Amino acid sequence: MKTSTAGTPGTGARTEPTARDRATAFAVQHWRLLLLGVLLLVALRAPFELVPFRVFQLTMVMVYAVALIGLNLLVGHAGQISLGHGAFFAVGAYGTAAMMYHWDVPYLLTFPLAAALTFAIGLALGVPATRLRGLYLALVTLAIAIFLVPLLKRFESVTGGSMGLTLEKPAPPSWTGLAPDQWLYFLALAGTVLAFAIVRFLLRSRVGRALHSVRDNETAAEVMGVKPASYKRLAFAWSAMFAGAAGCLYTWTIGFVSPDSFTVNLSITLLAAIVVGGLGSAAGPLLGGLFMMFVPSLSQDINEAAPGVIFGLLIIAVMYLAPSGLAGLPGRVAPWTTDKILRKR
Repeated sequence: MKTSTAGTPGTGARTEPTARDRATAFAVQHWRLLLLGVLLLVALRAPFELVPFRVFQLTMVMVYAVALIGLNLLVGHAGQISLGHGAFFAVGAYGTAAMMYHWDVPYLLTFPLAAALTFAIGLALGVPATRLRGLYLALVTLAIAIFLVPLLKRFESVTGGSMGLTLEKPAPPSWTGLAPDQWLYFLALAGTVLAFAIVRFLLRSRVGRALHSVRDNETAAEVMGVKPASYKRLAFAWSAMFAGAAGCLYTWTIGFVSPDSFTVNLSITLLAAIVVGGLGSAAGPLLGGLFMMFVPSLSQDINEAAPGVIFGLLIIAVMYLAPSGLAGLPGRVAPWTTDKILRKR
């Protein structure tokens, strides 16, 4: 008489997974998607739980994150370098301010216009990126950031000169029931989500593979049929476009632009922030935005001279402890933690 061995240990029979097993497997396979969903829910709830000043700070984090998304695309994925990214940020900010102040353009329309303007300028100025690399490209982009501030002060009739331009911040529609700071927060959140989605689409397409091949080995990429010059120029233009979009969000949030807000220090800080956040990582721009916003702010509470010192020391510490940036820190900590647990056993 034969007996069934289904489900008996050691017989090799397969058992049906339980609902708990399926849920665990789904969580393991899609943990990034689940984490993103949780972060999005927290982001949607945050402006209703925090005081207006904290809401403003988080809005600025997202503004910087949009600019860093573009810089991450250029430096982390295309292998180029830019010390003039703050100039494109300024063009987007001043372009938005001029359109709203002089020509009464609806503020929502200024967002795509600022992005298109900086994309065109980035495409034109991206020509050096096709012929230069490394230190030489860094110096050219640095020169762009240096001459921008005097240029903004010279055209006083458009830019307001040294005094800048003061604007009314976008008011929330009555049907939303939101406060002005909450409305600006959600505008910045929408811009950030859109920027992440565009970059994700680009990187998962043929364009992303081409950029990575150019970054890793231009000669091999050219042999495979990729045109390095074209893709480097496009990466420069896309990077400028995101910076311009961030500049637009900045103008909406602050309601004021002046040349002193867009000095060379902004370009250097943006580059430092994306390196600290994590080059080539999805979380790098957001972590870099948090770094840009909160480190100087918290340091200012200690001493007026502290922000620069603490900012520099933290950059050194992050580069020493996590050369791949804050986004790569969990990957460095996990093996060490696992080894320590195994040794205790």
